[in-house]
Amino acid sequence: MDISLLKRENTGLIIVDMQEKLMGAMPNRDRVMDRAVKLIHLARVFDLHIILTEQNPKGLGATLPEIQEHLPAYDPIDKMDFNCLAVEAFNKRLEEVRLHNIVLMGVETHICIFQTCVSLLERGYRVHIPHHAVDSRTSDNWQIGLSLMRDCGALITSAETIIFQMLKKAGTKPFKAMLQHVK
Repeated sequence: MDISLLKRENTGLIIVDMQEKLMGAMPNRDRVMDRAVKLIHLARVFDLHIILTEQNPKGLGATLPEIQEHLPAYDPIDKMDFNCLAVEAFNKRLEEVRLHNIVLMGVETHICIFQTCVSLLERGYRVHIPHHAVDSRTSDNWQIGLSLMRDCGALITSAETIIFQMLKKAGTKPFKAMLQHVK
């Protein structure tokens, strides 16, 4: 795999299905929410594109208010497919933003995150999975999902690793803007 540090010009976030009913079943809900919010703040500091999905929102509810309130805009892509790339509206949005590096987060690690990750890798994207910004209903499925994605070529990382890759150095305006979120 071709590995390089993240750059603001070609990096974006995909937030998958962080909805009321799904997140209510996640054992590490608070941890996932904390990391997701930190990464959303990073996206705001660097004006990174964010693509948000909702799985069957009529049945599973909207994206959690705790996530929505930090987003620059609330414009979710509704889906029934587990794999985001099986959804035409998702593909259209992904093509519009012209990304190379994807930070993929949300639920569930072994289902929607895994299937989306594999399809992104097949299309040539570099996929970064902040391991504490994804979750599954069981620890076994979370670990299996992470292992499978690593085996397929995804970079399993942390929110802080992503944040400090983007910041590059201390003392800058972006560093100061993010400091309150990483203390």
